[in-house]
Amino acid sequence: MTHRHAPISHSSVGRKLRGAGYSLRANRKRLSARQSPDRNKQFMQIMDLKRRHLRRGGPVISVDTKKRELVGLFKNRGRVWRRTPKDVNTYDFPSDANGVAIPYGVYNVGRDEGFVVVGTSRNTPAFAVNAIRSWWRDHGRKQYPRARELLILADAGGSNGARVKDWKLELARFATDYDIRIRVAHYPTGASKWNPVEHKLFGPISINWAAEPLVDYETICGFIGQTRTASGVRCHVRVDGRYWLTKKERAAKCAGKKNPAPPGRLPRIQAEKVLPLWNYTFCPDESAPSKVNLF
Repeated sequence: MTHRHAPISHSSVGRKLRGAGYSLRANRKRLSARQSPDRNKQFMQIMDLKRRHLRRGGPVISVDTKKRELVGLFKNRGRVWRRTPKDVNTYDFPSDANGVAIPYGVYNVGRDEGFVVVGTSRNTPAFAVNAIRSWWRDHGRKQYPRARELLILADAGGSNGARVKDWKLELARFATDYDIRIRVAHYPTGASKWNPVEHKLFGPISINWAAEPLVDYETICGFIGQTRTASGVRCHVRVDGRYWLTKKERAAKCAGKKNPAPPGRLPRIQAEKVLPLWNYTFCPDESAPSKVNLF
């Protein structure tokens, strides 16, 4: 490199730049183009709801879907102590996989317990609510036999998004089947990392299976089942082998039916006064209308 015909090496340039306060830096994720003006207000609402439910001894769960994983001899991020590296496939082609794993987590905030349902087909709202049903059937109603209301903390997008109608319909059926009020509070868009299931459950799971190929469902369940939360409680895990239809597949399947079955009697959805898009309650009442306004 030359300046005014004076030769200078790249190492000298580096010393000059460092002396002026420069260094090699990567991009930093801090900007959010979709940040809601009601973000802080919703955080305060969630904190208040969670505090009141826990004080009464009621169930509070945080739910979300972990990253979709290919099942097979594929590279898994992270490092682990070994004498030699483990060889895995060079490319992550889905055609080489033995299937897919879709972990849906249910984190019990009050008891610091994790429950994970590993799906094998699609991440649909029906799959998400079925995972919550499984937790309530196997653990929740036994741990909270007198509970009349369940608080669910969820992200604003994905299969359990605030604008997903199928998510609300499935929760309405859940509330009717178990005769329990279900209160839902969504974290604002772009704030999923504050959802407790992310760092209390999915974080330890990712650490536990770091650099370990997820060769089959038994291996996946083994790593999840060995994961412990901060209080030392192991996570419960089960595999959901059902094929969950997408919205388009369901519509195509029902297109040929002349008289499709009615949805049945569903409870009333009560929108909260504070940010009703992100906060609502399902009220299983005998006098509630059969039609549900999903706003």
